[in-house]
Amino acid sequence: MVDLKPAAADDLAEVVALTNWAYRGTGPQSSWTTESYLDGERTTAEALAADLAGNPRAQVLLWRDAAGELQGHFWLEPAGEDAGYIGLLSVRPDRQDQKLGRTLLAAAEDLARARGYRRMRMTVINVRDTLIAWYARRGYEATGETEPFPYGDDRFGKPLRDDLCFVVLEKAL
Repeated sequence: MVDLKPAAADDLAEVVALTNWAYRGTGPQSSWTTESYLDGERTTAEALAADLAGNPRAQVLLWRDAAGELQGHFWLEPAGEDAGYIGLLSVRPDRQDQKLGRTLLAAAEDLARARGYRRMRMTVINVRDTLIAWYARRGYEATGETEPFPYGDDRFGKPLRDDLCFVVLEKAL
C-alpha cells in the first residue's frame, strides 16, 4: 500500500533532488527515463514553489517508505470537470527494478478516482518513445493532441534539439 502525503514547503528541496535525479541523472544509477535531449536541471525549488503558488488546486504528493525515505512523488491537479492531470511522476532510479513507478502510478489513479475524476491526462515529450510505450502498457492512449514545447523557458532545461513537443495521453479511470 502506498501512503501519499501532500508536499509541504520544506519538502520541495527533496522533491527537486529526486526529480532531477530521475529526469537528468547520469552514471550507473541513472534512470531509464533520463531526458538526454535536454541540458540542465528539470526543476528547481523556486520554480516548483512558483508553479504550486500559481496553481492552488495542484499538489505534489509524496510517497515515503516506513523509514521516511522518499520513494517517489507526482503532481496532481484538476484538468476539466472530470479529469485529473498527472505530471512530474518520479521514483528513485536505484529502485526502479522494484516496480515503484507502476505502484506509484496506480496509487495516483486511485487518488484521482477518490477525488471523482473519471479520466487521467498527462503530457510526455514526443521523443520519449520508451516512456510513452510504458504508459501505453498501463492503459494510457495518445489523444492525438499535442502541446508546444516551451522553447525559451529554460526552467525545464535547455533543449538540445528543435523538434520537441508534448503528446497528450489519457486513460479512463
